[in-house]
Amino acid sequence: MKKLRWAMDGAFWDLDISTPITVDGLARPIPGDTTIPLGLSRGTKLSRPKQIDFMQRFMAMPFVPSYSGDLDKGGNGFTLQRLLNLPLGENWFATMLGQFNVQKLVASMKESSKQQPRDSSWCKNLRKHFCDKSLYALGLCSEISIGPDDTLLLSSELSGDDKKSRRNKAVFHHKHNLTAEAVWPGLFVDKHGTYWDVPFLMEVDLASVASNSGTSCHLSVHHNSGSPKQFEGNQIDQIPQALLPGLSVKTALSFKKNVDVWRSKAGKLKMVQPFDVFLSDPHISASGCIGTVITASHGGNPVGSQGEDESQSVGGISFRGGPDNKSAILADLFATISCTAQHGNFHRLCLDLTRLHARLDFPSGSKFLTGTTNLARDLYNSKPLDMQAVQAICPDITVSLQQQIFGEFSFRMDSKVALDTKSRESYGARIDDTVFAFEYALKVLGSAKAVAWYSTKQREAMVELRFFET
Repeated sequence: MKKLRWAMDGAFWDLDISTPITVDGLARPIPGDTTIPLGLSRGTKLSRPKQIDFMQRFMAMPFVPSYSGDLDKGGNGFTLQRLLNLPLGENWFATMLGQFNVQKLVASMKESSKQQPRDSSWCKNLRKHFCDKSLYALGLCSEISIGPDDTLLLSSELSGDDKKSRRNKAVFHHKHNLTAEAVWPGLFVDKHGTYWDVPFLMEVDLASVASNSGTSCHLSVHHNSGSPKQFEGNQIDQIPQALLPGLSVKTALSFKKNVDVWRSKAGKLKMVQPFDVFLSDPHISASGCIGTVITASHGGNPVGSQGEDESQSVGGISFRGGPDNKSAILADLFATISCTAQHGNFHRLCLDLTRLHARLDFPSGSKFLTGTTNLARDLYNSKPLDMQAVQAICPDITVSLQQQIFGEFSFRMDSKVALDTKSRESYGARIDDTVFAFEYALKVLGSAKAVAWYSTKQREAMVELRFFET
């Protein structure tokens, strides 16, 4: 299912991204608005409380740090999190996750030192600052195993800052392919890095279990209600169309094919376990995925293949009702091409892993065909190239580079590359977003790692766990 979501993360709402803005560390990209860097995605069952519980138990981390932008720009700054387990039974996982804002405490103490007289009690002032409830946030989580295949997660997030609203979530998982979720309010992030709150979000997501090659299908039902608002600060940006109240149903069918261009058959070191079993074979491989997605919507949430602004045309084959009818249906094609090259077996102490991954996403087949036609016509008639047509045929490019430094430690960089088409005289590529990460492979678990990442665009940093990820 995860492999299928990678091909369609611009068309569905089922791929969470990590962010330290909230206690549970989760947000969602606005449907069709942006392509997610590889380093920020998170598995559906790897909750923040479970991550911190593991790090406290087995990695001797009493506090887990995170950073989410400057305080004067609406961020939380530098914070620390600590988890308390609440034993309730073998099939009942309950936790209390506390968060303390260190940067806000330091800023408050500096401001207070300028106003307080010099002979005032230092201990008294310090106690007063620690009693400020705005420094604290609390996340309560309860996960119940209903059966061998079903789990129910209930969580609530409280903040001592009166400006921040309470967040609640209920998630039902069945095996690996069915998820039903209700969130109030739901947190979304747009392509410009702005966070939005949707008062109520309900979603049902069903997908076939994806394989390395073959056909996969996906169904998603998404409902928003209430008026969206900007997460922090005044409302200065236009509300994204995809967040307006409404109901939408999306279904997709795709076919994926993997090809090994080259795979090393050289023997490995005997009696030496690689730091990650999924990264132990040097190879060059390629994969391609092509499919179709059909979207039906009703209400104030208009349908679009890429969540376009109103100034842009909707790609695909669409059917809309009259002026008073808010229903619409859209059908479109999408495609993904990716290539991975790896050198090294990741079992020696130094520089034994170099891995490069590149992915090209074509989210709208109709726009690609229209842009190709317009460019061919302009070239045939010796006209200047249309910049919008050039942009329409350019894929979304994601590049990832990983390099072992020493032992279990490696460095990783994930970037989005965009074509600059503002100038008619020259074209160039620019780095649109980059995520830097240091990874520590947990060799004893076969394929797991602790990741400390920093996003240059969001100015956010987190320490997380990832399992069975390549």
